[in-house]
Amino acid sequence: MSFNTALSGIQAASADLGIIGNNVANSATTGFKSSRAEFADVYASLLGASDTTIGSGVRLQNAAQQFAQGNITFTNNALDLAISGSGFFQLDSAGATVYSRAGNFSLDRDGYVVNNDGATLMARSADSSGAITGAIGPLQLDTDYVAPNPTSALNANVNLDAREPETDSSWLLVGGVPDPAGYNSSTTTTVYDSLGNDHTVALYFSKLDPLTNPNEWNLRTIIDGTLVDTTAVTFNTDGTYNAPALIPITFNPTGGATVPQSFDMDLSTSTQYGSDFAVNSLSQDGYTSGQLLGVNIDKEGIIFARYSNGQAQARGQIVLANFANVQGLQPLGDTAWAETFASGAPVVSEPGTAGLGLIQSNALEDSNVDLTDQLVRMIEAQRNFQANAQTIQAEDAVTQTIINLR
Repeated sequence: MSFNTALSGIQAASADLGIIGNNVANSATTGFKSSRAEFADVYASLLGASDTTIGSGVRLQNAAQQFAQGNITFTNNALDLAISGSGFFQLDSAGATVYSRAGNFSLDRDGYVVNNDGATLMARSADSSGAITGAIGPLQLDTDYVAPNPTSALNANVNLDAREPETDSSWLLVGGVPDPAGYNSSTTTTVYDSLGNDHTVALYFSKLDPLTNPNEWNLRTIIDGTLVDTTAVTFNTDGTYNAPALIPITFNPTGGATVPQSFDMDLSTSTQYGSDFAVNSLSQDGYTSGQLLGVNIDKEGIIFARYSNGQAQARGQIVLANFANVQGLQPLGDTAWAETFASGAPVVSEPGTAGLGLIQSNALEDSNVDLTDQLVRMIEAQRNFQANAQTIQAEDAVTQTIINLR
């Protein structure tokens, strides 16, 4: 019996050394979670142990996974992701759903965000306007050119100097350039047509008779050297803008774009104060085509794609999963786990909600193995092995003594 008891101790110490060795071997594995050996004693009696029952040894009861947070190391890759807090990345691996804390992702040739094993990161998709929808699927970043967006609105916030004199009413346009005597102030901006071609918009403000029309200006709009609109704009006596609310502008772009093109010009934030002419802001909602330059991912997991035309669009939102019993997850290798009955069903939500952690881009979570602790445990396991081997030697000596009795 003592032989079997000591043998079980040797097997337990060997298992402990195996678990410790696996931890040490993965001390540099991204997203790895260490394990610890948990043992239970063994009694041979089926009806319960009496006061004099001697135990029959030990057995490995569980190799318990330890899901403590690992250190976060920063990198230069925007698709390197670390989870700060609870949760797992949800991945599609050849149709099966797996979970991981290793966030070393990259783009494959089709634009899918994948890990080193080709499993695809799951995320909520975004529509063409950048709004996040509820559908969860493999995350794909479109590497093609983003389509141009023709200008539909132009907002101008300027201050017109109330002290300016009346300009010459005979306003001449020669070769696309107006007579300087016919306006007080001007500014330019750019709009885009349906093909993404840019067109120069010049706005010329001419003060009317300060005696009969002290708060009225003529606004002439020239696009690509052609006068397309003349509108009278008025201000209130306190210098705030009065009318019109919107100025519809129509022009005919060349080069195959949609003809005619129209947009609304809004000057409602403009003013007429007794100070120098100033352009506070000029903005419009159009843009030319653009190619993907890179991505930015915020702490809530929203992926913003940056394009060569200066635009940034939300392309999706990474989701995280958590479990009631994470130690019940089945290790699959390659720092991935699978759901089991013991783990419970996953709770899937956005980072920062439902108790889930936040996403750190340009970073990776290190292994949570503490090498110093593992080396100490290794010494303890080695001594346990040696002590159980010594038990076998002692039992063998006793047995030999009994055999030698005559």
